[in-house]
Parts: sequence; structure tokens; C-alpha cells
Amino acid sequence: MSHEVKHASPEHPILDVISERFSPHIYEPREVEREKLLSCWEAARWSASSYNEQPWSFLIAERSDDEAFATMLECLLEANQEWAKNAGVLLITVAAETFSRNNKPNRVCDHDIGLAAGNLSIQATALGLHVHQMAGVNLSKTRQVYGIPESHHPLTAIAIGYAGQPSEAANEQFAERDSASRDRKPISEFVFQGGWEQRWL
Repeated sequence: MSHEVKHASPEHPILDVISERFSPHIYEPREVEREKLLSCWEAARWSASSYNEQPWSFLIAERSDDEAFATMLECLLEANQEWAKNAGVLLITVAAETFSRNNKPNRVCDHDIGLAAGNLSIQATALGLHVHQMAGVNLSKTRQVYGIPESHHPLTAIAIGYAGQPSEAANEQFAERDSASRDRKPISEFVFQGGWEQRWL
């Protein structure tokens, strides 16, 4: 049984798919349909990027491939392995560090891969999936295992799948996180005008 949709409580109107997005720790151990994954990749593909460089690459391991899934799972830090083992798909994001047009450093490559991951996340939510992005990755191991060249760097990991209901078998800490309310800073704390920490609102 899938997790109940956990809506945000926005102070101003936003798209439903944004208010429904959240990052679960409890997943149903089931595969993600190929057609849904293709839609997620298409959403990432059409993300904005500096000079249309599209500096993102994604390594993917599907639950249906036991060996590939286990290999990628072992590239995550142990705390993430504990819950990500039930996801339907694991991804590792990789950024190209230079522009292909002139080989100069791309200062915003990480920003652009974040935009692509954001598009993917929103598309996944619209399809009834849930995405959890992770900083907890063994980057050196990832580079070695997948042969990532020095011109690129692994950045984050992403779990995609169907959120599950807390159960007796679920880690209590993960269940508490998944049931907690979704909170965000008010706009007044991060939008400034005229100078640092001079509030716009």
C-alpha cells in the first residue's frame, strides 16, 4: 500500500505537484515502470542550463538488476543504504566541469545538474513516484567503480520509487521522519532587497 500524499502548507498558491513532493525514507520494495522513468528523463532533458551545455549525466541502477543495484547501493554512505535498499531505482548524478564549446571551467555545472534533478523530481511526483536526493555518497568509490573521468565529478545520489507505509519492520527513526510535518523558512528570511538581510517582505 502506497504512502498517503503528504501535502505542504504553502502560504501562497503553488502547483499541486510541488506541494505533494516529499522525500520519503520508507519505500515499497518494487520496481518502477520503464515508461515512467522515460518521462522523468525527458523532464530532466528539457531543464535549463548555462549556454545550453546540459552538463549532467546520470548513472542508473534499477531494482530489477540485482547486481547493478547492489553495486550502486554500496556507493552510498551506510546510513543511506539502510533505507535506499528498498527504492525502485538508484541514480548518481555526475557533472561535467568544463564547457564543451571552449573547454573553460563551467562554474555553474552543479547548479545546472540541480535544475535537471529538480525537473526529474517534479515529473516523478506527477506520476505518483517519490524522489529522495542524497549528499551521502562515497565519491571516491563511485568514481572508481564507474570509471568517471577527471573531467567530471560525481555529486549526489537519488532514490526513486513508491513511498511505503510505516510498519513494525520499518526503522522507527525513518517512520518518524516520514510522518513529520513539512516545514520551510518563510520568504522573509531568504529574499533580500538592497543589502544583505534587508528583507524584501
